Amino acid sequence: MRMTLLAATAALALAATGTLTATGARAATSEDQAAATLLKGAKFAKAKESLKGDYDRIIQDIITLTEIEAPPFKEDARGAAYMAMLKAEGLSDVERDEVGNVMGLRKGTGGGPLIVVTAHLDTVFPGGTNVKVRREGDKLYAPGIGDDTSSLPVLLAFIRAMNRAGYTTKADILFMGNVGEEGPGDLRGSRYLFQKGKYKDAIKYFISFEPGEAGRVTNAGTGSRRYKVTFKGPGGHSFGAFGLVNPAYAMANAMVDFATIQAPAQPKTTYNVGILEGGTSVNSIPFATAMTIDMRSNGKAELAAEEKQFLAMLQPAVDKENAARSTANGKITYDAQLIGDRPVGNTPESAHIVEVATAVVRQSGLEPRLGAGSTDSNIPMSLGIEAVTLGSGFETFRAHSLDEGLTMNPPQDLANMATGLATVLTLAEAR
Repeated sequence: MRMTLLAATAALALAATGTLTATGARAATSEDQAAATLLKGAKFAKAKESLKGDYDRIIQDIITLTEIEAPPFKEDARGAAYMAMLKAEGLSDVERDEVGNVMGLRKGTGGGPLIVVTAHLDTVFPGGTNVKVRREGDKLYAPGIGDDTSSLPVLLAFIRAMNRAGYTTKADILFMGNVGEEGPGDLRGSRYLFQKGKYKDAIKYFISFEPGEAGRVTNAGTGSRRYKVTFKGPGGHSFGAFGLVNPAYAMANAMVDFATIQAPAQPKTTYNVGILEGGTSVNSIPFATAMTIDMRSNGKAELAAEEKQFLAMLQPAVDKENAARSTANGKITYDAQLIGDRPVGNTPESAHIVEVATAVVRQSGLEPRLGAGSTDSNIPMSLGIEAVTLGSGFETFRAHSLDEGLTMNPPQDLANMATGLATVLTLAEAR
């Protein structure tokens, strides 16, 4: 029997998350059964009531934390506030590590794996940004209110819901607010957790929460390599020294060549020149110019190939300028500094954490959407540790802009939060 392309695609999608029966229907997995049992239980009904009763508190905690600045590398004030909130929820071993991650344990009954549940403390905005929250109808506005401040109080609400419903878990759960997720932070919080942190050898599962609705399951990590390339030369007066080599032209040569790279469509691979710097005045040949570039890919080999192409273009770009103009006062040189390295990673669809996350989504009446992103989960994924990033509940908009905001829609927000909580509980083997 021949299958249409649409039918074949649907079959493959179903096969990825379960077993197909002879009729093409999807057979329930053990994860489906566990999720369904939990979602229909009396304890989970109490947990949902706890979330509902906490909605206003969650909103107030979002406002409180948003109005504490958390620029890259300066998350300490917000971290201290969040650590106090974790301690107030009765967690044990509440602490701040060497790089600024704050965390506390909700201990299980023993014998289970350690699960990390985290959201990041930092925002992209520099110190001095006005982070006062304003409310307009059903919307809240402030820089950083969505990404990822809105997720932090949701994790606190998860702890309260688990406690009020009387849940015990087989697994220990480490609730955390981590630092360094955004651009210049280069995932330093999660990197430290897995490379030097006290729990580094014990973690089996990792869930990071970012703003967004339930149903999204990020099980692949988009990798990136970022460079700042500085071009230097002798400089001089634009009129009196005319004819000398100019680092701006060498940089332009490199930029034009960079733009010719043929990036594969699959796995998605991209590049960008994001920042240009240099020069002292309009009537001076600059002695230094610089460009900061970003290369990303969902494929490890593709990212490495793109990086190799880029680096190979730099010396020819310099040589071209040194050949075009006078080097009597010195030649153009360049220095390429790696300033960002996010590893490519992947948690297979067959991994237990993905099967649990997608089962909970399905049993909640939604359609799972697997995908890739650049999040704290990149680090554990790249190390072969099962990890996903999930939506924490709120619909947010204009991320990374001064008019960033979130929409308050209690029924939808609470349903999304319940799905995230159910994922944590199912993975932790809650009883």
